[in-house]
Amino acid sequence: MKACCDIFCRVIDNYGDIGIAWRLAKQLAVEHSYEVRLWVDNAHAFKRMRQEINVQLDQQWQEGVQVCHWRTDWPQTESADVVIAAFSCQLPLNYMEAMAARERTPLWINLDYLSAEDWVTGCNRLPSVKFKSVQKYFFFPGFRLGTGGLLREVGLLAQRQAFQQEVAVQRQFLQSVGVIPIADARLISLFAYENANLASWLDILAMDRHVTHLLVPYDCIISDVQHWLEVTSLAVGDMHQRNALTVQVLPFMRQEQYDHLLWCCDFNVVRGEDSFVRAQWAGRPLLWHIYHQDKNIHLDKLNAFLELYTTTLSQAAKTAVVALWQAWNTDGDMMQTWKMLLEHWQEVSLHSQKWCLEQSLQADLATSLVKFYESWI
Repeated sequence: MKACCDIFCRVIDNYGDIGIAWRLAKQLAVEHSYEVRLWVDNAHAFKRMRQEINVQLDQQWQEGVQVCHWRTDWPQTESADVVIAAFSCQLPLNYMEAMAARERTPLWINLDYLSAEDWVTGCNRLPSVKFKSVQKYFFFPGFRLGTGGLLREVGLLAQRQAFQQEVAVQRQFLQSVGVIPIADARLISLFAYENANLASWLDILAMDRHVTHLLVPYDCIISDVQHWLEVTSLAVGDMHQRNALTVQVLPFMRQEQYDHLLWCCDFNVVRGEDSFVRAQWAGRPLLWHIYHQDKNIHLDKLNAFLELYTTTLSQAAKTAVVALWQAWNTDGDMMQTWKMLLEHWQEVSLHSQKWCLEQSLQADLATSLVKFYESWI
């Protein structure tokens, strides 16, 4: 008998939360034959990455997943066998009562944020609070054995490798989003939060001997790019050149397109959690813009990942990667740190591929959740 699963997602800001919840919902439905309902409180944010979403409907089917509008006036609903609260969101009280009323209580999972910190391994799968007879459990995505792993669809790396080996296929994709790569240019994608450090990085790219073609999906970083270019507005399709740097604005993409963009590029600047993980599966050098938290708690997470990620690099390459990432996230010197990274480009590129393969040896997040449920029952 198929297990049924409810995933609850509140869109706090940007699109990482719904992006992760949607990837997980699809994978549980397609690869593990779960009956999945995805409860989302903001269909408009969801529609940006999946245009087929009809924001007027309370219920609709998308790729084998029943997408439901999480309304403030919660309807009477029977609870599922597995209940996932994405990123610690609070479930509706009536739904929690329905969980407690079941003859067999469901597995209630708090799917937490991704972290490379040591303590995550020890806390994964530990019991959390209870609601009446229903026990909630922590579940942490992560990079170490003992965590829940990372979201990764079956065959993803094989698809990526085949894509990266076919220049014609890459060109066809890029043309589909309006990009004709500049000859011999370094192709870079930029998907980040607003960042005061962007200007200094764009300055050094413009002064570089090597030509750069910078692809910027239209989102919040656009205002900073616009300011640097000294233009009054930027729209999808716009291209501006300053010396060695050409900046091109792309449309906001659906997830499959964004994966392909990452696979095409030589270097990817990413943010938050979802694009951060997808950039690692691309096997290319990357720069992470971590989500800012009060009291700079986010820097602990950043440094924990850097310590793990750079373990096998030479000391000089490690210093370059760490310096660049810290500069990007702490208003540091992007000019000097970018130069340092370029000096170790080949080693960092090879390391990106090795890291990707090492992470793929662990069970993916969806499979880990399924195994947890199977052992729990």
